[in-house]
Amino acid sequence: MTRLLLDTNVALWLLLGDRERVSGQAVDALEDERNELALSAASVWEIAIKRSLGKLTIEDVWAAALRRLDFDPLPVTALHAEAVERLPWHHRDPFDRLLVAQALVERLVLVSADPRLAAYGVEVCW
Repeated sequence: MTRLLLDTNVALWLLLGDRERVSGQAVDALEDERNELALSAASVWEIAIKRSLGKLTIEDVWAAALRRLDFDPLPVTALHAEAVERLPWHHRDPFDRLLVAQALVERLVLVSADPRLAAYGVEVCW
């Protein structure tokens, strides 16, 4: 069993039915019933911010639809937030940095199309 943490973009693509944007290897990992799938509260927060800024247009029922995808919710803890401080500055996006910290602290594989995240030493599936 592998515990997977979805990057926000991957969660959005699945939510919007845009599965062809997800790599074959990532789809295989996501569909493998032996794996556990987690979605960070940071991703939900990122989606909410982008919607409020008008940078993302999706239906108002997005949060409920996301919950129906049956991902385990991963809260942001103080340990996750503290771990961000120790990360090198390979990446400036605060949401991605928090996802990396969560993946490292919780020993999760990060499902992401962003190749820069592997520079943190986190395992990335794509």
